[in-house]
Amino acid sequence: MSGAAAAPDRPHITMSKGTRYMNIAAVAIPFIGVLVAIVLLWNSAVTWFDIGLTVGLYLISAFGVTIGYHRLLTHGAIQAKPWVRYAFVIAGSTAIEGPALIWAADHRKHHAHTDKEGDPHSPHVGGGEGLRGLWHAHVGWLWSTEIERGWPRKHTPDLLRDKGLVRISKAFPYIALISLAIPFVAGWLYHGSIGGAFQTFVWAGLVRVFFIHHVTWSVNSICHFSGYRRFDVDDHSRNNPVLAILSLGESWHHNHHAFPRSASHGMRWYEIDLSALVIKAFVKAGLMHKPVYISRERQDAKRLGAPAAQPVAAD
Repeated sequence: MSGAAAAPDRPHITMSKGTRYMNIAAVAIPFIGVLVAIVLLWNSAVTWFDIGLTVGLYLISAFGVTIGYHRLLTHGAIQAKPWVRYAFVIAGSTAIEGPALIWAADHRKHHAHTDKEGDPHSPHVGGGEGLRGLWHAHVGWLWSTEIERGWPRKHTPDLLRDKGLVRISKAFPYIALISLAIPFVAGWLYHGSIGGAFQTFVWAGLVRVFFIHHVTWSVNSICHFSGYRRFDVDDHSRNNPVLAILSLGESWHHNHHAFPRSASHGMRWYEIDLSALVIKAFVKAGLMHKPVYISRERQDAKRLGAPAAQPVAAD
């Protein structure tokens, strides 16, 4: 992100108008696409090809975010062969949620200051209480008036040492455009007309992006506001079962805050975590390795109401 220079003693710089407008456009354009899709649906202008491509591209983008951006890069919950790592990060870039390094920096800062001053997207600080706080955590933070100086350098110095990852992160605008061009071209080839290309673009391009954005942002907002808690953690994170399938397991957010490096966010048999299942499949295929899992003993030691650990006597 770019912005005007700040005084040496200030930790923040003002967000540039260009960055602010791009963030607003990234929210507004998919929303307009959904309105257009409603009109198309009313006129039966949708096919199983459009729906299938929308679901397929949604899964690619969403797994790219949940596994590539989040569990692989941000937390190191799993290791992967370089080409697998890069493939997941490219897939995450197609969700149009920003470059990988910026995304990881935002999320690491969220964990460093969860629901306290400095958290970029908490419904409990920075935006007021109640609905105002939820709005801030969901989408309002994207056009906040200030951003931190040296964002990726401060929060993701380990990731900056990966030159391939840096190149992918810098190429984000091109990847985003290609991810929108693919459904347009696919629709043109399938339907044989510009109108058909536009129809598929609306569904598999804009509607797809709209849903993945709001599912991701719901983890930031709803999962710090509504749901159940199991562990003794100093924040407002919650597990929200309603979002579990669409978020591919990310809505077991309280579990994640209790054990951020866990490759699986679902920690009971009924907490379905599709991202964890994909990780297990890649591990079995030899494409990923060293997944971090949390034993039941560690979980029990951190659960709410668990007895305090006894100090170990010195020898």
